[in-house]
This record gives sequence, structure tokens and C-alpha cells, in this order.
Amino acid sequence: MYSVRLWSTRHARGFRRAYAFVERIIPGLAPLMRAVGLTRAEAVMRPLERISKEFLFDCRMCGECVLSSTGMACPMNCPKQMRNGPCGGVRDDGNCEVRHDMPCVWIEAGLGAQRIAGLTGAGADLSSAVMPSLPPRNHAHDGRSSWLQVICGKPTVEAIPRFSEDDVVRHEPGSLENACHSQRFVVTVEVAPPDSADPAALIARAARFKGLVDAINITDGAGGNCHMSSVAASAILAAHGLIPVYQVACRDRNRIAIQGDILGAAALGVQNILCLTGDDVSQGDHPEARPVFDLDAVSLLRVARGMCDRGLYASGRRLDKAPSLFIGATANPFAPPYADRILNLEKKVDAGAQFIQTQFCFDVAMLETFMREVRRRELHRRCKIIVGVGTLGSAKALRWMASHVPGVHVPEALLARIAASADQKAEAKRICIETITAVAGIDGVAGVHVMGHKNEDVLAEIIIESGLRQRQRNA
Repeated sequence: MYSVRLWSTRHARGFRRAYAFVERIIPGLAPLMRAVGLTRAEAVMRPLERISKEFLFDCRMCGECVLSSTGMACPMNCPKQMRNGPCGGVRDDGNCEVRHDMPCVWIEAGLGAQRIAGLTGAGADLSSAVMPSLPPRNHAHDGRSSWLQVICGKPTVEAIPRFSEDDVVRHEPGSLENACHSQRFVVTVEVAPPDSADPAALIARAARFKGLVDAINITDGAGGNCHMSSVAASAILAAHGLIPVYQVACRDRNRIAIQGDILGAAALGVQNILCLTGDDVSQGDHPEARPVFDLDAVSLLRVARGMCDRGLYASGRRLDKAPSLFIGATANPFAPPYADRILNLEKKVDAGAQFIQTQFCFDVAMLETFMREVRRRELHRRCKIIVGVGTLGSAKALRWMASHVPGVHVPEALLARIAASADQKAEAKRICIETITAVAGIDGVAGVHVMGHKNEDVLAEIIIESGLRQRQRNA
């Protein structure tokens, strides 16, 4: 079955032409379908569609076929069911984060889309016209025939339109938003919520960065591990005069719960959110948990912007009071498929991302290549690019992270340099400071996002010693 699926993407251009031909003539069957009765017609067509599309494309019969928009690779084969992939966890060999033995579906989709568009060669320039942003899956259509919908003149799915700045509702910006729109270099830091019902430790850890950063990211079950909820931890920081970025992962909640949490966060004083698809649960401390992935990061961005700027739930129901939020997303220039990472970033900006935070940067040359394409498309003028930097205490710890955290790339030369040092912790810290200096010199980079698990003291030292900020005397 998998070999047939690969054959289909290799011949995506021919299949797309066949689909286009059929789409033109098949509506002529509509009167017959109505005469027979749509229910009876679907009972006949559904098994035929299932057998043929399952054989050719490994179709999952979502009832909203998007094959022509995804290079004839069915995105429902993605374990995260991403409609706008790839996720940031694709492995160095191009295989899936969740199913290590399977190539990423979205690498297949990108290659198929290139063939449909007549593009050839590695790094072919896909555009949003070739692979448009797709809305979240409508689960009410599961198992239904998409062929019948085409016959009846109903498009199975419509692409998400590009977010227009004309839709933005003017509001009082928060401090992170003001910092991003100023000319100074932005600094954010990441703090994991505690494994405790007592907020005191969280407040103490976050307080180390008062006066040193513009905002503090609160992770949402990072790595598939359970901690205090991100929305609660963010609200605690906001109540203590700190500026949180509430990370929202699609992995654990459906669109109803996520929208409720966004409203709750805004009501509790949170002004910034970061939209994430989320890590694989099998790598965390609850591998038996069932992932949700009702939305992906692109569709979540659109939902959040709709709530803030149109005052609407995803259902179209109106809010009594819209939230006022500065909305961000993530990018990973350091994971394959490298050429498609720009398209994924562009989709997020088109969906309304106002700032972007990247995965750890340990390879400045890769970042420079990515940023050249960002500047070519002028994406840095439409959102603020904040580059992830950080450190761990030893070469062994960094190597473990590179091996076990999907999407993290650490060059072998850097690992060797740290391993050869008499003081590995100090050398890793020195490299992080060097990276910050190099990143700050890249045109289009608006700031850095400093990370290091439970390493707050060292991260604060890095911020100060790199010259990004100075410790306030009364802090």
C-alpha cells in the first residue's frame, strides 16, 4: 500500500490533470443523483471511493478531500493529522516524529506539489498558490463521499484566505507588542510550569528575569510531559506583574476547549499567546495518552485572530467581548524539509501570526540561509522573527537533546568543542553568547528567545553577559 502511495505522488501531475477533467464533467451527473436520492447515491459511491482512493493514496475518507492541494499525498496519514504541515519535529532523515519508520507525509506532499506545478529540483520554490492553507477538519464529514459533493457542486474544502491587516481591530498594545514594534532588540525567555500546586517556585524562577526580558514563555506540556497548565501558570505570572506568553498546544484539546482557554487567559490578564501544534505524546511521561490534534498551528492562528479581530468563535457565533492578544507562532529552520520551512512560515504569517519564535539555533549558517529567503519574501516586514538560542550544561546533555527532541539540530563540531573543554558548562555558555552576537547581526532578526530547561540562573547570566540587558539595581 505504501509503495502505491509513493507511486501516486510521483505521478501527481497526471492525477491532478485527471482530477481536473473529472471535476469539469462529473457535475453532469447531479440530476441523476438527485433522482436516485442522495442517501442512496452515497451508499453506492462511498465504498467505490474508499476502495479506489485507499489503494492509490492511502485515503482515510475524511469527507473533505484535499489531495489536489497536497501533492496527491493524503494529509490524514500524518499521525498529527496536520492540514498545513510539516510539523517542527521532522527527523534528520526526513522521517516522521511519531512513526520513526515512515517518511514525513508532508515531504511527500511537497514533492507531489512540485510535480503538479511543473517544478523540479531540490529546493523548488513552492508557494501558497501551489499548497494553500487549509481549514481544520470538519469531523461531521468523516466517512462521507467527497465525490458526491463535487457532483452536487459543493467544494469539499476552501482554502483559508490570507489574513488582511484591514481586519485588525485597534487595541491598547501590551509591553511585548510595544517592544516588537520598537527599534530595540527583543528578548524573551522560556520557563516550564512547575510540577506543583504551589505557585511560589514558579514565581521565584520567573522573577529572576524581571527587568531582563520583554516576556516569559510558559510551555504547554512540552515534550508530551505533564506540568501545571500553561494558562494557569501564565495567569499567575500576570497577577505578579510579569509578562507571560501563554503557549497553546493543539495536541491535548479540541477547538472548543482551546477557545475557552484563550478567553480565560485574556480575562486573567494574559496579553500574548503562542500557537503550537504540539509534540508527540509517545515521547513524554504519559505515552498511553490519546492525542487530539483537532487543529494545527495554522488553523489555530486563524481561529485566534478571528476571536480577537472579528469577535467571533470558529463556529461564527459572536463574542460579547473580544480578547485583546498579541499572537505568535513558531518556525523551525533546522529540520527537514528545509526548503518547505519558508512556505510553512508564510502560511502562519498569512494566517495572522504577529511574531515568530524559532527552535534552538546552534547552526548560524542554516539560520542565515533561512533568513535570506525570509527577506526575499519580506516576511520579516509582516511579523517579528525572534530566534531561539540556549544552552545545556554539557556535550552529553546537548547530544541527548539532539537525539531525543525532534527538530533540534546541534552540529557535531559544536559538540566536539564543548566535549574538549575542561569546563563544559562554561564553554556551552560561551557558545550561546557567541550565537547571540552572530544572530543579532542578521538582517531581519528582531530578537532572541533564550531557552534551557530548569537553567534559569545561567540563562539570566547569558542575557547580562551578552550585553542584551543589564540587571536593574532594585530587581
